[in-house]
Amino acid sequence: MTRSALPPRFVPTLTEVVQQAPSRARPGAASASPPASGDLALLQEQMIHRVMQRVDLSLDRLLRETVGRVVVAHTQSLAPILREEIELVVRQSVDEAFEKELDNLPPSGA
Repeated sequence: MTRSALPPRFVPTLTEVVQQAPSRARPGAASASPPASGDLALLQEQMIHRVMQRVDLSLDRLLRETVGRVVVAHTQSLAPILREEIELVVRQSVDEAFEKELDNLPPSGA
């Protein structure tokens, strides 16, 4: 053998049997053999992952809408209570300010 006919020193070798992922069966086409239990487990995990992604997106949207409605409802129910409290505080502040002004007025008719 000549030097050019020798394989390279480090040649990758196949150590595992790689099987093609199962494709979706076409209508009317029969499967050659039933999938192995490992294939079923992998398929199940992939399906669960995809379903959970869809549920997560849907749940995120629904939670935002629900929280938004709850916040609006609570804000609307709190508005009259807050208005009453603010009115009370403003009245007390104005009353105190008038009392101080009246105390500082010079005596009349003396």
